[in-house]
Amino acid sequence: MRILVVGAGAIGGYFGGRLLQAGRDVTFLVRPRRASELASAGLVIKSPNGDARLTDPPAVQADKLTEKFDVVLLSCKAFDLDDAIKSFAPAVGPNTTIIPVLNGMRHLDVLDQKFGAERVLGGLCAIAATLNEKREVVQLQPMQSINYGERDGKLSARVKAIDEVFTSGIAGAGASQNIMQDMWEKWVFLSSLAASTSLMRTSVGNILAVAGGKDFLLGMLDETSATATASGYAPGGPFFERVKGLITTEGSPMTASMFRDIKAGLPVEADHIIGDLIARADAAKVPVPKLRIAYTHLKAYEKQRAV
Repeated sequence: MRILVVGAGAIGGYFGGRLLQAGRDVTFLVRPRRASELASAGLVIKSPNGDARLTDPPAVQADKLTEKFDVVLLSCKAFDLDDAIKSFAPAVGPNTTIIPVLNGMRHLDVLDQKFGAERVLGGLCAIAATLNEKREVVQLQPMQSINYGERDGKLSARVKAIDEVFTSGIAGAGASQNIMQDMWEKWVFLSSLAASTSLMRTSVGNILAVAGGKDFLLGMLDETSATATASGYAPGGPFFERVKGLITTEGSPMTASMFRDIKAGLPVEADHIIGDLIARADAAKVPVPKLRIAYTHLKAYEKQRAV
C-alpha cells in the first residue's frame, strides 16, 4: 500500500513517521523548505512514546508529483485546504482513498466536490504535537489516536486493509464504524473549547475562577451540542459527561490550539470550526448567541491581523 502524507509538520510528520518507522511505503508531499530540512537532518520525532530519527525519508514536491497513490493522508489546516488539494490532486487515481483528519465537516464537502465522495473517508486524530526550533516533531503528551472509516458506517475491504497497515505502526490507530458521530463529537468539544478560551483569552481554570465563568462554559457546550443534535449526531451520554468534566475542572490549564495561535499571531480556522457550526445551527433554527460573539471576535482578530 503506497501512502502519500501531505506535509511533514507536527501531525503528518508524526503519523507518517511512525508508519515509515514500521517499514511501510510512505512518501511525504512537502514544500521546498521542508524538503531541504528532511534531506539534511532527516525526520526527527521526540516523543514520550519513543523517539525516532528517520534518515532521508522519501519526499516529493508538488511539481514532481506524477505517480498515483493508494492512500492520501491529509492533515493540513482548513485555510490551507485549497492549496493542499492542488498539490496532491495528481496523486489521486480511480482507486485512491483520501483520509482527511481536519477538524469540523466543511472539508468533506470540498473534497467530495473535487474528487467524488466515494474516494473520501471520514477521519479524525487526537495528538498534542508541534515543530520545535530545530524543526523536529515533538509530541507533548503520550495520548494519541487516529481513526478512519466509511461515512455510511460499513466496515469495507479498503478500510480493513488501511487499518491493517496503520495499526502496524501507529499506537492508537483504529477503524471506526461510527466515524461521523466521532467527528461530530470531537467538533462539539473542540468548538466549545476554542470559542471559550479564544474569546476569554485565557485557560479553562481562569474562566471557572470568575463569577459566571462556569455558566459561560456550560452554555457554550450546550449550544454546540444542540447544533450537533439538530444535525442528527447527538453527543453520547458518556462523551458529554466526559467533556463536561474537562471544561469544569477547577484550576485546569487547558486551552485550545486556536487560542494559542491567536497569542502567536498566527492564522486561525474561524470559518471552518466556528463559522460553519453557526451556519448549521441557523439551518436547524438553533440559537447560538455565545458562538456568534466568539465568531465575531475571531473575525475581528483576522481583520486586525491582515492590517
